[in-house]
Amino acid sequence: MASLFFISALAAASSQSPFEDNFSIMWSENHFKTSEDGNTWFLSLDKETGCGFQTKQRYRFGWFSMKLKLVGGDSAGVVTAYYMCSENGAGPERDELDFEFLGNRTGQPYLIQTNVYKNGVGGREMRHMLWFDPTEEFHSYSILWNDHQIVFFVDRVPIRVFKNNGEKNDFFPNEKPMYLFSSIWNADDWATRGGLEKTDWKKAPFVSSYKDFSVDGCQWEDPYPACVSTTTKKWWDQYQAWHLTDSQKMDFAWVQRNLVIYDYCKDTDRYPKLPAECSLSPWG
Repeated sequence: MASLFFISALAAASSQSPFEDNFSIMWSENHFKTSEDGNTWFLSLDKETGCGFQTKQRYRFGWFSMKLKLVGGDSAGVVTAYYMCSENGAGPERDELDFEFLGNRTGQPYLIQTNVYKNGVGGREMRHMLWFDPTEEFHSYSILWNDHQIVFFVDRVPIRVFKNNGEKNDFFPNEKPMYLFSSIWNADDWATRGGLEKTDWKKAPFVSSYKDFSVDGCQWEDPYPACVSTTTKKWWDQYQAWHLTDSQKMDFAWVQRNLVIYDYCKDTDRYPKLPAECSLSPWG
């Protein structure tokens, strides 16, 4: 029953609303378009510039979800980023939770990279393959964030679990409220085969598509919102959201066996002494 409650709450997490109610364009407004009904949004990248948007509000803890359809065809060098960050820019003290979709040559699979920053320190990358073509139709990408864990979901399947240890530490972002952002940009110096594959500008513009943004979170109000002390009244900060459910554990195990292609916690060349968080079990 508890698992059923969690899944039903997750599925009905929040209402969806038009772009202008939630977001502002960060740059290159002429590279942003909406469908006639205003419910689907398009960001484009050409040789001159990309484009990006951000939420008008900041949040500390909650459930955040959006449906994306990624750039089709030859997208080598193109990165579509969907992330949460405590600052408008890449500040030296920022907290950040990243989804990055790394384009590729036609016929080769997209890779999805996730990362976690606290106080400006990242280096916690994981890379996964996807079990579908993310350019053919929309799929949901979501983040569950509470003081116990951060879970990255793709179509309600948990692909990454990042746990807290219940103590003050330097790896789990849980103090700073964050905006939600998305952008499309050229990263052909690193994104595809370590920068070996360059962006083919003859294929431009590259367009990523968005719809159905939903949020159920603690909206920040300075100096300190009342909801911070009452988050345990929300489904996303109750016991069932502090751990994976039994069915989520099955999905997560399948992802771990079949789709993980890089995990910083297993990269002993890079980290001869593994970071402290690598000792925390995602299953607990």
